[in-house]
Amino acid sequence: MDSKNIYDYIIKMQSIAKIGLTYSKDPYALTNYQEINDLSKKFLEEFMSVNISRPNYFERDIYPTPNVSARVVIFSEDKKKVLLVREVNSHQYSLPGGWCDLYDSPSDTARNEAIQEAGAEITDLELVGVCNRTPFITASSVPNYVIIFKAKLKELHAEHEYETDDVNFFNIDDLPEISRKTTKDELLRFIYAARDGKVIFD
Repeated sequence: MDSKNIYDYIIKMQSIAKIGLTYSKDPYALTNYQEINDLSKKFLEEFMSVNISRPNYFERDIYPTPNVSARVVIFSEDKKKVLLVREVNSHQYSLPGGWCDLYDSPSDTARNEAIQEAGAEITDLELVGVCNRTPFITASSVPNYVIIFKAKLKELHAEHEYETDDVNFFNIDDLPEISRKTTKDELLRFIYAARDGKVIFD
């Protein structure tokens, strides 16, 4: 394994630790995430003497940029319904998707999140657009861009991860309560663009 691969591995461990420390509520898990964070940070500090081109993304003084997420629009065969997932915490619905992890491509994120949140195995991924989500989020949140894809449903599995507790197709004209992380207008913009074969961007 060369030095860049080792570095990427350390950064991935740092990323997992940071996500766990941010979102986990379990005290035992938080202790473990903190240990992973501390060990990987120490390893990274010792490893930085190796001449590599990639920066430490967890340094405080790197140039600030928006976060990037990916969402995927999956239609029923007649394109009258769209697949939505219900968030466990809010009991509100959204398109499958999430933050892009370091070194994962946007399309990788879309496929992974479709499986993780909806149990949806997807094919024929197509780009719908790249949109600035900053106007739709709270002032305390980090500005972010979302990359929207549409895809065909290959298979819907019963299993999905703990962040969602319901997966269903809903009529586009009669959507359930939408997640507070977005707005109905924003969501419909994505859905209509995917349905009508349009490309949108800000």
